Amino acid sequence: MAIRVRSTLAGRRIAWKISGLALFGLLWNAPAVMSADDLYDAAAIPHVGNAARDSYYQLFLNAPGHRAFVIAPGGAWAWTSGQKSAAAAERAALVECAKRTRQRCVPYAVDDQVTFSRQQWPRLWGPYASAGQAAKAREGTAPGERFPDLAFTDAKGRRLSVAGLRGKIVLLHFWGSWCPPCARELPTLHGFFRILRERLPSDVAVVLLQMREPVEQARDWLIQQGLESLPLYDSGSRGAQDHRLTTAVHTHIPDRDIARVFPSSYVIDRNGVVIFAHRGPITDWTEYLAFFEDAGRRTVR
Repeated sequence: MAIRVRSTLAGRRIAWKISGLALFGLLWNAPAVMSADDLYDAAAIPHVGNAARDSYYQLFLNAPGHRAFVIAPGGAWAWTSGQKSAAAAERAALVECAKRTRQRCVPYAVDDQVTFSRQQWPRLWGPYASAGQAAKAREGTAPGERFPDLAFTDAKGRRLSVAGLRGKIVLLHFWGSWCPPCARELPTLHGFFRILRERLPSDVAVVLLQMREPVEQARDWLIQQGLESLPLYDSGSRGAQDHRLTTAVHTHIPDRDIARVFPSSYVIDRNGVVIFAHRGPITDWTEYLAFFEDAGRRTVR
């Protein structure tokens, strides 16, 4: 038996708590519409990078025995081979993938068949919490938890908070102009913001919060890069040694409790519950448009 695992966290062997192996019952239980993807077209695998596609094409497709390749929104992936049955291969790959992401993992290919459903893929941020369920959710940054009520100010100095954005799907992005991965990511986020503004103008709010620098420095950098239309808000940070974020009730949270690395991004549903969390840069934000559209359709206050 062979198991191959990689994730978007640069190969770090990090595991998060997953709420039980009952996860498998939720993974792909909606009626599936099978993809017409070519088994040998590694470029068709969504969200993953070149390392995953190379491993899929060069190793997975040539591996012996029963095998399965699984993926998750955000780019985590895993595969296994040499199993006694296709079902065993799928289970083993799902377990390995779940160790490396908070998102739901689903099969892409099992043995010689692409089982991936592009129709179901954008629905993986759900099921979405009702307002009542959200009110009872514990506070935190993992999917299913109620995001802390961080405070920030807009360009006119008006004080806002995460809770004040209830009713919208919120993309929170924690970044710094001093951060090379942030600088590489922002052009694709800028393009995605323009798409959201056209496609979902009343459903989605995008909030950029600068980390460990004054907001004036972050704003000047955005202007220099031609990215000034991005919606920058002031996190309250005043410099490189300022590592605190402030809540709406004036308590403080270490910024690393929210953003373990920079950049970090969260998507929060209309009721304040985290539906997507990602550490590090995202290569192509436009791959997430269908997820935002699904969240916009299927979440209510």
